[in-house]
Amino acid sequence: MSRRPARTRTRTASVLLVAALAALTGCAAGGDATPPARISQATATATATAPTPASETVAPLARSLPVRVRLPAAGVDARPILDLGLNADGTVEVPSVAQADRIGWYDKGVTPGETGPAVLIGHFDTVRGPAVLKNVSKVRIGDEITVTRADGTTAVFRVRELEQVDKDAFPTAKVYGNTTRPELRLVTCGGELVDGHRPDNIIVYADLVAAQAA
Repeated sequence: MSRRPARTRTRTASVLLVAALAALTGCAAGGDATPPARISQATATATATAPTPASETVAPLARSLPVRVRLPAAGVDARPILDLGLNADGTVEVPSVAQADRIGWYDKGVTPGETGPAVLIGHFDTVRGPAVLKNVSKVRIGDEITVTRADGTTAVFRVRELEQVDKDAFPTAKVYGNTTRPELRLVTCGGELVDGHRPDNIIVYADLVAAQAA
């Protein structure tokens, strides 16, 4: 994709509401061959006891587009990164079925490493089978996500929280709302198939803990 969005640190509530509703309604599978993505209750409960200490966060980076995302715990090494904007109905774009092995960045928000919530989106599976985030259930609190940026720097994020929610109850403000430090969201689908679609979203929340120069 060729779009290069304007910098938008402040987003109105109306834009957030429309943009975030069922962020990954495009997740669909042709059958039950792919086990459902699900985070365990034990993993979810651990979020209350494993926050990222403020002392471990680092200074925000300047704006620079993401070009590679690595999440070793889930076997993810995705590049290049797609630019995802808004559909005509105001919902967030998702990678196409043909791009199921790639991760997209929501380009109406900040880039990974800037102050605010940078949002990455990828499929768990599609009608063609398992996709880039097929192993999201292996992610645990404390795992690292590294984002290589166009300026050559690498932003390192540590997973602070994992959340599985019904798409009808998507936590819009929590995912897209402004923050006072650099944070990352990684969103995919989850849950048992219902009429060929995953009814839930799995959201990984992470904080910037290191920045490596080019």
